[in-house]
Amino acid sequence: MTPIPQHSNGFRWFDADAYLFDIDGTLLNNGDHVHYNALNQAMLDVYGVDSTIAGIAYHGKTDVGILRAALERAGVSTLAFEAKLSDALESVRSHVRDNAHTLTPRVCAGIPEVLAQVKAAGKLIGIASGNLESVGWQKVKATGLQDFFQFGCFCDQRELRKDIFRQAVAEVHTRLGYTATACFIGDTPDDIQAAQHAGARVIAVGTGIFKPEDLGPYQPDVCVASCAELIAERG
Repeated sequence: MTPIPQHSNGFRWFDADAYLFDIDGTLLNNGDHVHYNALNQAMLDVYGVDSTIAGIAYHGKTDVGILRAALERAGVSTLAFEAKLSDALESVRSHVRDNAHTLTPRVCAGIPEVLAQVKAAGKLIGIASGNLESVGWQKVKATGLQDFFQFGCFCDQRELRKDIFRQAVAEVHTRLGYTATACFIGDTPDDIQAAQHAGARVIAVGTGIFKPEDLGPYQPDVCVASCAELIAERG
């Protein structure tokens, strides 16, 4: 029997009532530039800024936060940014929708197996992502994994990841009761900190740009190279 990874705090990853997955770097890695190009195009079409999000530390940020940082770098004031934000987000949604047929996500190691185990055990499964809602679901749909998920929380109304994660925990409590336990699965320090802020457990996976040695110091409950390490025979 393969041992179930656990942190020194004794947390066993399969013991939660609900599992909440980040998308980019956790469920999948993008094999295309559809989302990246959509953010760049929104800056040009809505703000008249001919630039890119290259150089922005966007891993762990929300779509709104990425646009804010890139446009601030280009000299767009906070007032101007906020005034046109709704149009910019609709531009991103539209671009991804129009180019969804070119999405080529690569599912991260162990994800289908972990989702299948969790679903078979009757656990609640959701998404908690910094993507815009329609963008996130387009990516998940392109992997063929969408039927595993019962709900999702995104950045359309909440710019900060910690607020998205708190919303996700609130949704778990609404569906399962206040004593239900939630466990987030994410690939960045921001994911770990947001889960901790929401009072939830967190599994850190090294399938994005951060490796286990980068994530461990943030003290997730479990830290693994990929979800493949979570798969175990259950007696």
